[in-house]
Amino acid sequence: MPRSTKKWNEGVTVYRHTLAGTTYAFDGLVELLAKATPRRSGDELAGCAAESDTERAAAQWALADVPLTVFLSEAVVPYESDEVTRLIMDSHDSEAFSPVSSMTVGGLRDWLLEIAARPSDVAAATFRNVAPGLTPEMVAAVSKLMRNQDLIAVAKAVSVVTAFRTTIGLPGRLATRLQPNHPTDDPTGIAAATLDGLLLGCGDAVIGINPATDSPHATSELLLLLDDIRQRFEIPVQSCVLSHVTTTIGLVEAGAPVDLVFQSIAGTEGANKGFGVDLALLREGNEAGRSLSRGTVGDNVMYLETGQGSALSAGAHLGTGGRPVDQQTLETRAYAVARELDPLLINTVVGFIGPEYLYDGKQIVRAGLEDHFCGKLLGLPMGVDVCYTNHAEADQDDMDDLLTLLGVAGVPFVITVPGADDVMLGYQSLSFHDALYARRTLGLKPAPEFEAWLDRVGMLGADGRVLDLAPESSPLRSLTGPVA
Repeated sequence: MPRSTKKWNEGVTVYRHTLAGTTYAFDGLVELLAKATPRRSGDELAGCAAESDTERAAAQWALADVPLTVFLSEAVVPYESDEVTRLIMDSHDSEAFSPVSSMTVGGLRDWLLEIAARPSDVAAATFRNVAPGLTPEMVAAVSKLMRNQDLIAVAKAVSVVTAFRTTIGLPGRLATRLQPNHPTDDPTGIAAATLDGLLLGCGDAVIGINPATDSPHATSELLLLLDDIRQRFEIPVQSCVLSHVTTTIGLVEAGAPVDLVFQSIAGTEGANKGFGVDLALLREGNEAGRSLSRGTVGDNVMYLETGQGSALSAGAHLGTGGRPVDQQTLETRAYAVARELDPLLINTVVGFIGPEYLYDGKQIVRAGLEDHFCGKLLGLPMGVDVCYTNHAEADQDDMDDLLTLLGVAGVPFVITVPGADDVMLGYQSLSFHDALYARRTLGLKPAPEFEAWLDRVGMLGADGRVLDLAPESSPLRSLTGPVA
């Protein structure tokens, strides 16, 4: 029979597990978590991955026996030198933790699956109540013991609802970010892509532009363009230009029509410094966005993006004892930063950082399901950019698989671009048609406020489907100027 033990060695917990007569030892939580992680290229690049499937299995057995309370006393990244760790430890809710405080990681897995099988309202309330008591490291750990099916089943049972002008995360709904990027920020090109997306029922999560430049003037012009479109056609949607948070704060002060405040975030203080931010600056951005009171059905104003491998790419991935922390655990720690900001939207750009971190379709699919599960379990409206770069061993079939699995898992929103090809950022994502496929196949609807607008402008059929309308017959056609 397999057996797991642990012992203390000069203040470091050495976890051991014996399989088929061979004993594997793991020095501390950092190494144990890394070795228990499903295979991915980023951990191999960092030098912390299991050397064989057998070692990985042994690490997962040992991890299953770790009490959850250990994560409150053994930091993965040192408390003294990392403000994300201090945030995690100092904000931990012991009362919310009490229902699971006596469990091991393996016991938490069993409990999550048992709760997920209960009536949906009971399960959702239970997960909502326990979320403040779970640390990112606990959630990352339990995800490493779960099959894809487990990640889907539990995530489906979690309900996280946020709102600004539309309501995100309601059961039976799938929202989309309409991403009308253009290599030169050409207004006509952006308007044409926006028209394309709106005609196909996309944009209810946000109309969000990655600008070609981070200049305040260019960002302000794009914000004015999107706000004009919203007001002219009375579209209940929020817009965002994904500039650095400092740029957006300045634009708020200058009176620009800012709906959402964007920022990329990561799971260590060092990686966040690489993005030019810290917790104080992010809190300032949140306060600036809320000061405008532009929401109509809610006041969640932050839009955050994350991605496995961001800390490693910044050289800010080392944890306790100078050991490399696995990228999935670091990704989940970023969700503690997000949770502090109560965002409207957060998504992992799962395959965007490249095959150095997620090599192929199998790794991308697994990472997308992990990120969605971990984010929602921690109480976040976790979306996914279902994407890959052209030098990854992945294709659109892999993205179809991940989109479908996420739709089953209740993902709040996904990102959509014209033709699934972002010509500005140079990567492959989902098309507007892909979102229609997911909604129709899985019986999902847009955000309720956006759905009502589609109906009001004659774009929604009696069966709830978006009608196939010729662009020239739509009132939205004026977005791109007069018909030639």
